[in-house]
Amino acid sequence: MKSLLLLSILAALAVAALCYESHESMESYELCKRNANTFMSPQQRWRARAQERVRESTKPAYERNREACEDFGLCERYAMVYGYDAAYNRYFRQRRGEK
Repeated sequence: MKSLLLLSILAALAVAALCYESHESMESYELCKRNANTFMSPQQRWRARAQERVRESTKPAYERNREACEDFGLCERYAMVYGYDAAYNRYFRQRRGEK
């Protein structure tokens, strides 16, 4: 009987701990959707876009190879076992006529 009472108290505590809803989940509703991007000035947004374009154009070759491999499912699976370098070489650097 004591173990049943102890078990039910532990279950109630577990339910209370797992079902607690914090106020953090409601933070997204605090900001009006129309005003969501007003905290950044148009100049800051333009600068952020320009920096992103520069980052994309100056990416190292291994990063571009990795992204190409991530977009192709077979290459991605092969990379999980042998690494991205080997996977990219296998799927994208094959010469015609070789297997």
